[in-house]
Amino acid sequence: MFPYKTSFKLDRQSSQALYIQLSNQFIQFIKDQKLPTKTKLPGTRTLAELLDVHRKTIVACYEELTLQGWVESIPKKGTFVHSKLPELNPEDYSEAVIAIHEKEGFYFYKSKALQRKNAVQKEGVMYLNDGISDTRLTPIEEIGRTYRRLASKTSIHSHLSYGSTYGNEQLRTVLTNYLNTTRGLHITKKQLLITRGSQNGIFLASQLLLKQGDVIVVGETNYIAADETFLYTDAQIERVGVDADGLVITEIEKLCKRKNIRAVYVTSHHHHPTTVTLSAERRIHLLNLAKEYGFAIIEDDYDYDFNYNHAPILPLASHDTNGNVIYIGSICKTVAPVFRIGYLIASPSFIEEAAKLRRIVDRQGDALLELAFADFINTGALDSHIRKVLKVYKARRDLFCNFLQEELDDFFSFEVPKGGMAVWLHLKKSYSWKEVAVVARKQSVEIGDFTRYDSMQTGHNCIRVGFASYTEEEIYELVKRLKRAMWELKNKN
Repeated sequence: MFPYKTSFKLDRQSSQALYIQLSNQFIQFIKDQKLPTKTKLPGTRTLAELLDVHRKTIVACYEELTLQGWVESIPKKGTFVHSKLPELNPEDYSEAVIAIHEKEGFYFYKSKALQRKNAVQKEGVMYLNDGISDTRLTPIEEIGRTYRRLASKTSIHSHLSYGSTYGNEQLRTVLTNYLNTTRGLHITKKQLLITRGSQNGIFLASQLLLKQGDVIVVGETNYIAADETFLYTDAQIERVGVDADGLVITEIEKLCKRKNIRAVYVTSHHHHPTTVTLSAERRIHLLNLAKEYGFAIIEDDYDYDFNYNHAPILPLASHDTNGNVIYIGSICKTVAPVFRIGYLIASPSFIEEAAKLRRIVDRQGDALLELAFADFINTGALDSHIRKVLKVYKARRDLFCNFLQEELDDFFSFEVPKGGMAVWLHLKKSYSWKEVAVVARKQSVEIGDFTRYDSMQTGHNCIRVGFASYTEEEIYELVKRLKRAMWELKNKN
């Protein structure tokens, strides 16, 4: 006979009702076949006495089990484990306790294109990044006040339900006007879709443009997340050179004569990762090729606002008269990565299709966040924030580059970037980044996955190192740690 009295464990301090605790344990015993089908259960009074609970608790438990289909009540005979339950065939886990979810019992597809892992952050370790904003400069109080003001309006409830897959209407209107003014665009609201940042825009565009075997052209060095996104579609990536003037467009022209090019991906303002700017001559050449051969240009203008030596260069999209450019940008880089607001700009029909696709992968954005940023832009707060952080980041760029040159000129060379938030750092050929990563770790500096900057294995020996997210003191500390690591490597060699 089943040992009811010793088998059930009841926690009378738990917030979970006793009858639910009993029901769950009964179900587990039935699944484990400790209580097989057709087993007669004790009467409610008997079991109540055995477990020292009120009879109503047992009645409620049996009712719950009956409703769920685990037991059945037969008049004048009693309550039984349901006779029609199929038998489970669990593996024998008597040697060790293993959670069921640790190993799936089905096949699923894995993508070879998506192999990168997130690093686990450790206290006291300085992590190199490839150019992110300093979240400590985020105007969080101002954004918070905007949220509270919006939340207090009686009309806010209309924004709490399902909204447009194109994004919040107010933000679309505000962004249309803002981008027309600041980027030299000539668009209407119908040409703009709100996205969850630039990466979301790249994904949507790639899904609409590329299928298995389609050709997309990128730089020999390129933004790794874009590469992964294109490879995920099973597209064929063709790479062209990148020099001081950006993508080598003559190489693209040669490709066009041999292959059917579906798209070209370009970070025209500050090429990722090298930070170079696509020259005016090459911009015109690329636009002419797109018109002639009918391919799309995916222009990822991820850090348009960050220029230190001159005014921002207008994007390709501002010169596009033939509808070839898909323009992608975001507010995430400018304010803080957590605010997932970006935009995708293209023809109305392309935007309509992108909105349809978005419906099944991300039904809609955060309406309250989008409303808050519509207000944030409209009141001039975004421009004010940009002016503030530009001064800070320029000072950090100058300090980082000067200190790096003073202390580590024997090991590294680089061009001072005209904009952006990172330096393209060239390690002299006597050393490898693999060696540097090992000695740097001893100084509590994590270099990260340096191989992502040279997917073609050309041996350029460069990585992208961000400076914007470090304070003056942190820049000094980072360079000092790198210096100790490099001298250890030099002495070892």
